[in-house]
Amino acid sequence: MLAIIVKKITQVLIAIGATMLALMMFLTALDVGLRYAFNRPLSGAFELVGYMMAILVPFSIVYCAHEKGHVAVDLIMGRFSKKVRTAADIITTFITLIFAIIIAWQNVHYFFEVKASGLTSSVLLIPAYPFIAPIAIAFGTFALVLLVHLSDFFSGGK
Repeated sequence: MLAIIVKKITQVLIAIGATMLALMMFLTALDVGLRYAFNRPLSGAFELVGYMMAILVPFSIVYCAHEKGHVAVDLIMGRFSKKVRTAADIITTFITLIFAIIIAWQNVHYFFEVKASGLTSSVLLIPAYPFIAPIAIAFGTFALVLLVHLSDFFSGGK
């Protein structure tokens, strides 16, 4: 059941991340085009791209984890037996789970801290706190993905 819920959440995050990537490409191309054609770059384009990047990168991490696409060092691990590789996968997944939970938890605290401070971008004066929430959401989802992976290890689903 958890795996189905996590898959649905991941699909939503993937769609949002893909939208952010498309918007970033469009905005950057428009900014460069206006700069070179009319010497009139878009004011605040760099800020917007930075904020969109704060959404895209953590959502991409969730997607990569869901697809089990993270890099593994086969040069070393390939020399060990399947049991040793599985044990190493369980240990690294568990450690990563702990870090993902800490990152999500700290970003929730940071969200409220930045909201209370009233921090905004320098050109467009966009509040910063709404762009911290997706980081916490992404790492919370990342932790859930890792929990699903751990349950797969122990249920033999890997």
